[in-house]
Amino acid sequence: MKLGVISDTHARTIDELPLTVRRALTEVDIIVHAGDFTQKTVLDGLRAIKPVRAVRGNMDSGEIRKDLREKEIFEVNGRRIGLIHGSGAPFGIAERVRKQFEGVDIIIFGHSHEPCNRYIQGVLLFNPGQAKDSFGIITVGDAIRGQILRV
Repeated sequence: MKLGVISDTHARTIDELPLTVRRALTEVDIIVHAGDFTQKTVLDGLRAIKPVRAVRGNMDSGEIRKDLREKEIFEVNGRRIGLIHGSGAPFGIAERVRKQFEGVDIIIFGHSHEPCNRYIQGVLLFNPGQAKDSFGIITVGDAIRGQILRV
């Protein structure tokens, strides 16, 4: 299963996302957004492309805050995935979000605008960076493979 991972879109509409990102999202099985859409029209636009798993971020509108949770755990191909936006200063964010989840294989987060694709205590910590600059693909099968792609 292939996940298209984005975060921190900070957009009014899906058309404000780079064309490279929009095209890549048509080729995945699930879109995962780690918060800071800012407007619900972006979430609606993503839902028109593929199924979406998403959480709210600190910059999201009240409409999104009512629709989405702060953190979520879901399963793909028998792997448990934690999803959260994150908070605080960029320094040490991976370690902070790692403490938010137990019993997961992958933690996807955003907030810092800094890409991250590394393991901490046997868990893949994955931040695709800010959508205008980068996005991610995570392949979940017998193995888990994360990839950061620059726009």
